[in-house]
Amino acid sequence: MIPNITRGSRMAGLMVYLASTDADKTKNAHTDPHLIAGDAAIMAWYDDGALDHADALAIAKHLDQPRKAYGVEIRQKDFRWDQATKQRIENGHKQADVWHCSLSLRAEEGALTDQQWSDIANDFVDAMGFTETGGKAQCRWAAINHGTSENGNHHIHIAVSLVREDGTKASTHGDYKRAQKTCRELETKYGLEQLSTVHASRGYERAEKATAIREEREMHRASLARKVRASAGASVTEAEFVRRARDTGLLVRPRYAKNTTDVIVGYSVAERPKPGERPIWFGGGSLASDLKLGALREGWPDSPQLATEAAAEWNAAARNKRKVSRTGPENAVPPAQAWVDYTRNATTLADRLRAIPRDDHATWAKAAREVSGAFAAWSYRLEPTPGPLAATAAELSRTAQLRSPKQHGKPVALPSIAGTAMLFMAASSHDKTAAQTALMVQLINTAFAVYEMHAQSGRTREAQRIRSVVENQLAPFTATMPKAVPAGAERQPAEAATVPPRAVDIARRGMAPIRPGSVVPTTPTPATPAKTYQPSRRDTAPGLDR
Repeated sequence: MIPNITRGSRMAGLMVYLASTDADKTKNAHTDPHLIAGDAAIMAWYDDGALDHADALAIAKHLDQPRKAYGVEIRQKDFRWDQATKQRIENGHKQADVWHCSLSLRAEEGALTDQQWSDIANDFVDAMGFTETGGKAQCRWAAINHGTSENGNHHIHIAVSLVREDGTKASTHGDYKRAQKTCRELETKYGLEQLSTVHASRGYERAEKATAIREEREMHRASLARKVRASAGASVTEAEFVRRARDTGLLVRPRYAKNTTDVIVGYSVAERPKPGERPIWFGGGSLASDLKLGALREGWPDSPQLATEAAAEWNAAARNKRKVSRTGPENAVPPAQAWVDYTRNATTLADRLRAIPRDDHATWAKAAREVSGAFAAWSYRLEPTPGPLAATAAELSRTAQLRSPKQHGKPVALPSIAGTAMLFMAASSHDKTAAQTALMVQLINTAFAVYEMHAQSGRTREAQRIRSVVENQLAPFTATMPKAVPAGAERQPAEAATVPPRAVDIARRGMAPIRPGSVVPTTPTPATPAKTYQPSRRDTAPGLDR
């Protein structure tokens, strides 16, 4: 259940909006707005019939009466966007005596009855401290059921006057965090789908979705996030990342520290627009929390020379000039042995992940980020339009995004598979090879480990999403792949050349538990040498010196 809080000063305007069925005056079509809960007086006067304009004004008058009777003002700081400094600045204060919160379910959860919503609404306002259960005079409030939105989300709206019936002011300190905590508790109490308190991915505005549907294309932010993720996963330095991102067709520009032209603290990207149109820019953090420049830099080495090289590439991108270096590793072709090395690394990673504690969120996020980057890179290389590879990358990227990264420690050192994104970026856009299949088997195995972690942690939603995309989208795709014979197998001892099963077989049967206490089975994988070689990408080919 997702809470969304706003503040304002026009109770009548809010109630008229909530009761309106005029599609031209509302963001979402309100088909049957009706009262389902409220303070005692409200519920004594009104039933659950559809509200009209007069009802809305009468309810608003009742809710606003204590504020007017006592002449109480409630104000909060106002902010405006300053175009010159590119940041929010204080803009005085504004009236804010109306507290409004919507509570919505995911479309897949279906709908609740009015009685269920009524119970949830009453528990919610109690927990938020707006009723007498908190030992203070109550606030007047009302809850309106809006039914199902255009996106399929069943939801209600709660309007609260922040002036209590004795004229005192209700506290809203920490209301955003308290609302989230309360929703998690209510999900458990009422048997609703529990949203993760660990992971949080960026949502999309309704206008973004509508525009993409109208223009029959993917949403810009989804496309941008996949290309940035692929470019970051394939790069071992920041300068290389900038060049790779530009190679995917992205427009890239840096954000400089105040009063500098060489200290880059962030970045924005945009798809190249059609002639006559302007680019639509998105900051890295608005794409995904793990795509902020600071988060990306955690995976790259840092030195004065590398910082200078990166600044040169950023400046060239900002001016739409040629790349500074045109002999970077992104222009080299990795040797066949690199596919064998990274397949072994992926095999070891999948096995070792199952021994990592479920609450080591930093380690799981790092692994999910690398696997997501590999699928994103392969999607860029093989899929003219978003397909199963893009869908898999998107689902795994959710695990890579932690709600509060600073609360978690550093990830445990594990075999790195970040170089797999580099391999896929360098692969032919037309040919599917047996070496790709062998690596894909192990990437799927790693995805299963992530699935198992969520399932055993009680995060049913995340587990089901990964399972669905692997079984319903990735499995049919893997059926088109060649038989999985690792590259260079003919040069290996027989015992090390064990051929893994086709990835499609793993995808189709891999989710069935076959061992006690496990949600994901141990799948056959290529034999791992006693001493596993972990390649660095500077070792993968002549001319790849970084």
